[in-house]
Amino acid sequence: MHRQEYFTGATIIAVFIALIGCTGNKNTAEDQPARFTKADSVAETYLELQDSMLNSWNRMINDDNHKIKAMKNLLHELTIAGKYDPEQVNSLEQRLEQLSRIRYTPRTMSNSDVVEEYDFASNSIVSELISMTESHPAFAYNETMQALVEKIRSADQRVTIYRDEYDRVAHRFNNFLERNKEYLGEIEVDTAQKKPLFQMVSGE
Repeated sequence: MHRQEYFTGATIIAVFIALIGCTGNKNTAEDQPARFTKADSVAETYLELQDSMLNSWNRMINDDNHKIKAMKNLLHELTIAGKYDPEQVNSLEQRLEQLSRIRYTPRTMSNSDVVEEYDFASNSIVSELISMTESHPAFAYNETMQALVEKIRSADQRVTIYRDEYDRVAHRFNNFLERNKEYLGEIEVDTAQKKPLFQMVSGE
C-alpha cells in the first residue's frame, strides 16, 4: 500500500515537472516566431525595395535606349536626304554605337567620371544631330524629321526626372539598410550594400 502511494506521488511530481518544462518551452517557442517574423518582414521589404530600384532603373535605361534609337533613325533620315559629308555622318554613327557601351551601370555610376563622360557624349551628339537636322532644307516639310527631333528632345528632358525617381528609391533602400543591419545580418543578405545616387555623383 505504501509502495503504491509512493509510486503515485512520484508519478504526480514527474507529471508536474513535465508540465512546467512544457510551459517553459512554450514561452520560448512563442518568443521565437516573433523574432523570425521580424526577420521575414525585413527580408520581404528588402526584396520589395530591390524590385522598385530595378524597375526604376529599367524605365530610365529603356527610355534612354529609345532616345538612342530615335537618334539613329534621324541620322538615317539625314543620310537619305543627302547634303552632308559622308565622313561626318559616319563619325556620328560610330559615336552613337559607342553610347550604349560607355553608359553607366548601377555599379559604375559611383564613379562620377563615368556618368559625366556618358552625359557629355550623349549631349554633344544630341546637340550636333538636332542642329544638322534643323538646318537641313527638308526639315521645314519633313514630318518624320520633325517628329524624331521632338522625340529626342522630350527624352533628353526626361533624363533628370528618371534619375530623380531612381534616387528616391535608392535613398529609401539605403536608409532601410542602415536601420536594419542586425536583421539583414541574420538572413545573410550578401548584396546588402548602399547604392550610389545620381545626386551624389553630380554633386547637387
